[in-house]
This record gives sequence, C-alpha cells and structure tokens, in this order.
Amino acid sequence: MEIGVSTFVETSPDVQTGEVMSHAQRLREVVEEIVLADQVGLDVFGVGEHHRKDYAASSPAVLLAAAASQTKRIRLTSAVTVLSSADPVRVFQDFATLDGISNGRAEIMAGRGSFIESFPLFGYDLNDYDELFEEKLELLLKIRESEKVNWKGGHRPAINNLGVYPRPVQNTLPVWIGSGGNSESVIRAGLLGLPLVLAIIGGSPMQFAPLVQLYKKAAAHAGHDESKLPVASHSHGFIAEDTQLAADKFFPSTQATMNSLGKERGWGHYDRSSFDAARGFEGALYVGDPETVARKIIHLRKHVGITRFLLHVPVGTMPHADVMRAIELLGTEVAPRVRDEISRWEAESEAK
Repeated sequence: MEIGVSTFVETSPDVQTGEVMSHAQRLREVVEEIVLADQVGLDVFGVGEHHRKDYAASSPAVLLAAAASQTKRIRLTSAVTVLSSADPVRVFQDFATLDGISNGRAEIMAGRGSFIESFPLFGYDLNDYDELFEEKLELLLKIRESEKVNWKGGHRPAINNLGVYPRPVQNTLPVWIGSGGNSESVIRAGLLGLPLVLAIIGGSPMQFAPLVQLYKKAAAHAGHDESKLPVASHSHGFIAEDTQLAADKFFPSTQATMNSLGKERGWGHYDRSSFDAARGFEGALYVGDPETVARKIIHLRKHVGITRFLLHVPVGTMPHADVMRAIELLGTEVAPRVRDEISRWEAESEAK
C-alpha cells in the first residue's frame, strides 16, 4: 500500500487576512513539502496542472524537477497532466527529463482536467474534448513504446519515423489514467492495461468499488493481469494531533474553495454540516488525528481495492507550517499504521 500527497499549488486569498500569496512563494513552499514527504518516508508526491490565476503550477514537471535533486526515493508525478490540450511529445520529453534527474522516479498521470482554461490558451476547441484526449493518449503511449515514432492523427501534424529524446531511465515510463469516476474512462484504462487514479472527493468512497471492479474486468477482458494493475485514490484531507483541531483548521479554506468553485459550477452552498458529514467514517474527507485517518484509508483499501492513497492537502490556502505538520504526521504515524494493518490482512488472506 503506497501513501503519498497531492497538491494543486493553490494561491487563493487567505481566509483570515484576504492576502494572496505570490505564485513564486507557493512554488517554493511546495518544493519544501516534497522534500519533507521524502524525508518522512512517503511513497509519492503529485502536482496538478492548472492555467488559472489561483493556481501556481502550470508546469508540474518543472516544479517536480526542482525537488528531484533534493529527494532520494519518493516518486514524482503529475496529478494530472491535462493531456487533451498538451503536446504528447513535449509531455514525454518533460517527464523523461524528470526521470533522468530523479534517476527513475517520474510518472505521468494523464487526464482531461476539471477546468477548461487550457483549451483556448493553446488553441483547442472544446467540441473536440473527447477526441483530443483519445488521440493524444494514443500518441503518448506510442512514444513511450518506441524511440522512433510513426504516427498520424487529426489534431496534430504527423510524425514520420522521428526520434523522441531524452529516453527515460525507467524501461517503461509509468502512465496513469486519472478519472473522476466516469465508467468510460475506467474501462479505457483497463483495456489499455494502464494504472488508474480515481478522484474520490465527494459522496461515499464505497460507491467507487463497482468502478474498480469494472476496471479490472475490462483489463482481464483485454488480456492484462488485473492483479498487477494498481488503483489509486486522490482524496481531500488534513491531519493534526487531535481530530477536532484538524477539522477546525481544515474547514475554513475548504469552505472558501468549495464555495468559490460552486459559484462557477452551480453547486449548493458548502457549510460546516456538509463538511462534518464528509469527514465521518463513510465520507470522502480524510480529516482527523493519525488513527482516524489511518482507519479510513485501511477501510478504503479493504473494501474498494485502492493500492495507492494520495492525500490532497491543502485545499485552498493554509499556513505552510500546518501543511508541513500534516505531511509529517502522514509519513510518520498514518503510513506505518496503514502498511502494518494491510500487510497483516493480505497475509491472512493468502493463508486462507
């Protein structure tokens, strides 16, 4: 069971002061967070790509590379790369470069993204939303498979027996498919034999169990060994020494972010009762003391089939010291509890 962190590198107004942190400061803070995550034994750190004023990381590979030379073992991934509006050649080159700098620790998490700003920014038509993703994923996988590429599509000039460099340290650069829970996307990932990441950020995580089974069924149908395909979750959360303290610290920025996005997307008002319900044992918020969060992750592994858990922290703007402490607790107290329990459970299951 792998445990890690993901971030969108947000620079939204501070809930208490209204001040807005500079992009440069937040980028430097995230490098410190990645270094700490490595030091406390976490397995992976993911950075999401966005092209908005309230997010600082439009180029995750560059940010991850800044941390690569300061870390030793943690895997470094996008979360996600908005592949539909990107050039797969450049995506591969960026992450192959990261792979070289980190000596084989880079990963790509490819997705459609939940925002649309990148489409007009890079000259793409939203009407081609689905077609762009399918075509560009096909090209990315071809580049991954072969140094010399022959390819032709409808939204990018053809490539005629050209090499793509540098090549990564890893024999096969990992490419994950990120999904918000769409059945078509999990089937696609299964048929291609690619690892799957589910954004479990609302409702009951147990509702995702059928999607994991659908994914594995599609993988088996295509001839892949579904037992070897990892499944990850990306879920909002925060850890402090005391559960009430964790909730009180995490709620203000979470509420501000959810209500800001809600105005754009027509969501209902997000209040404390919604927050408290979501941090209950069956909810999608992983907020509490180390024991509380560990028990929820273990439950997710046993009943949904998740093999990698990414705690998305912070949501909105929080004090850097609080985020660093949450990462420290995740690595030193939550992860050992989860790994020990899952190891015992798996050993008992094999014995039966």
